[in-house]
Amino acid sequence: MQKRTVKKTQEELSALGFGAMRLPTKNGMIDKENARKQIYHAIDHGVNFIDTAVPYHGGGSEAFLGEILSGDYRERVNISTKMPHWSIKNYEDMEKSLKQQLKNLQTNCIDYYFIHNMNKITFDRLEKIGLLEFLDKSKKEGKIRNTGFSFHGSKVEFKPIVDSYGWDACMLQFNYMDENIQAGIDGVKYAHSKGMAVIAMEPLKGGILAGKMPEKVENIWNNSEIRRTSANWAFRWVLNHPEITCLISGMNSMDQINENLEIASKVRPDSLTDNELSRYTQVKNVIQDLMKINCTSCGYCIPCPAGVDIPGCFSIYNEKYLFQDRKAGINYILRTGGIFDNQPSHASMCNDCGKCLKACPQNLEIPELLNEVAGDLGGRGFNLKIKFMSSLAMPLFNAFLSIRNRLSSFKTN
Repeated sequence: MQKRTVKKTQEELSALGFGAMRLPTKNGMIDKENARKQIYHAIDHGVNFIDTAVPYHGGGSEAFLGEILSGDYRERVNISTKMPHWSIKNYEDMEKSLKQQLKNLQTNCIDYYFIHNMNKITFDRLEKIGLLEFLDKSKKEGKIRNTGFSFHGSKVEFKPIVDSYGWDACMLQFNYMDENIQAGIDGVKYAHSKGMAVIAMEPLKGGILAGKMPEKVENIWNNSEIRRTSANWAFRWVLNHPEITCLISGMNSMDQINENLEIASKVRPDSLTDNELSRYTQVKNVIQDLMKINCTSCGYCIPCPAGVDIPGCFSIYNEKYLFQDRKAGINYILRTGGIFDNQPSHASMCNDCGKCLKACPQNLEIPELLNEVAGDLGGRGFNLKIKFMSSLAMPLFNAFLSIRNRLSSFKTN
């Protein structure tokens, strides 16, 4: 595994980091056996940076990592987690939160401690209640080794926050579609110039830049001298930047892990050719023309008080235009109409409460966009469409379950 050196500390981090936000699940919970095997496999092949946070997997991610990372595996990795600033009201809350996170992770020291989703308003509030003193004290006591912040704000906010304290690291959204969005390439270069570790998150833009791609994009990639997957292309672009220390990927299958390990082991800074770089520009232009909503499916906006599956609605809407999906309307009804579980989650359920606006790191106007989705994918008579689909789908679904149960009983006997 390729290692990249943090200028300020001279520590070496693996070019690929394991994001514990999208671990494999089973019955709505972390599939611990599969997740453990995957994380151990990554570590055995050189990954030494594992990132988590309090909200991931409904609060279960930190505790799971605490269960599996002990002994030799703990010694071989840097654990990264984040302060949940939304629950911090005073200095004592910072101490309580860190104490609980150390307990969750079953460790005496967190290697990289980030302030989650920092912006100017958050920084100003936390600074007034003693954030910087808390970080200094925690480092002195050995509870934190490196301090940092994750960021989804604007370029204007980024540099003053960097200059406000002797941060060791920052975590930025960075992919070939978002080169000039949020902190962007300017922020990446500025943080690197300060000697900080620059951790790239959302390299696949929530999966949009991986797997199935629009036909025009596939044609651009396939006309290259070397055939690569879309995810491979996306990772290469990020790792091509010498300022990037580590790229975090939310992996949840062995195939993903092995592909990403191979890429991160091979791609060196400034290794892409001019011809390859021109292809990214072409692909970017195609996707920008087709994609409707700049959502990464991070899930920070859910659970929605009204029950809307916000990332799901946006995903179906984007797929309709990215892939010219004529079945998007039917897919929307089946996935959000509550046909199979009696739990509808469609866009028209939005009551404009505004909670999602505060949570979205992309600063999307979510209620407005949900209204757009509802009009496009739902249309007139949406509730009647749901009833009609239910009358067709449920009998077929029940028949399928009956057949499956009989086959299962036959195999058991």
